[in-house]
Amino acid sequence: MSMQPPIRVMLVDDHKTMLWGLEKLLEEAHPLMEVVASVSDIDTAVVLSGSLRPDIVVLDVDLDGVCSVDFVPALVANGVTRALMFSGTRDQEMLGRAVRNGARGVIGKEAAAQQLIDTIARVHRGELCLDQALLGSLLGALIKPAPVPAAPDPEAARIALLTLKERKIVAMMVDGNGALNKTIAQRAFISEQTLRNHLTSIYSKLDVANRLELYVYAVKNGLATPMNADE
Repeated sequence: MSMQPPIRVMLVDDHKTMLWGLEKLLEEAHPLMEVVASVSDIDTAVVLSGSLRPDIVVLDVDLDGVCSVDFVPALVANGVTRALMFSGTRDQEMLGRAVRNGARGVIGKEAAAQQLIDTIARVHRGELCLDQALLGSLLGALIKPAPVPAAPDPEAARIALLTLKERKIVAMMVDGNGALNKTIAQRAFISEQTLRNHLTSIYSKLDVANRLELYVYAVKNGLATPMNADE
């Protein structure tokens, strides 16, 4: 039976001592794993991820003040590499964002050496390696109930029934402040009978009984200004 090729790992951490320790740890895991690159900045990591196509990138969340979470999509864009966040923070929102960006696992820097080795192997096999708190947070966001839509405004529904001509007539009546039908009809370039027909329709649609109620309704619901549209 032929041996499986080693898991090719790239290490990304801005602390030289941490990088050295991780390298030594993975050297001891040979031939299961091999380190193909060790870098301390995200720009170099992105370039090498594209050229070396490592199986796993063990990625420090904070690289000298730069949050690496937002670079996960670029690191895994080659379709081969899987990202494992190596984190000293328990910020659930940040780690959750890393997973949503494509990271396949999160492990704390306080984890035992064998736990790190096991997690790298599991992520390489395609598993999603998250602790219960982070997994619960992500699942909670997925099943969060949708907000209840606001109840429809009955007045808005009534007003929507008005034609543009009727809206203009209502605005003229408010602006006229008690003007006679004849005056309003002249301003609207219609006959008084046509105006009365419009008013009957308006009263019915807005559920008002007379011009006084219409005036109060129009002022209350912002109908004093005609709509700006062509007839």
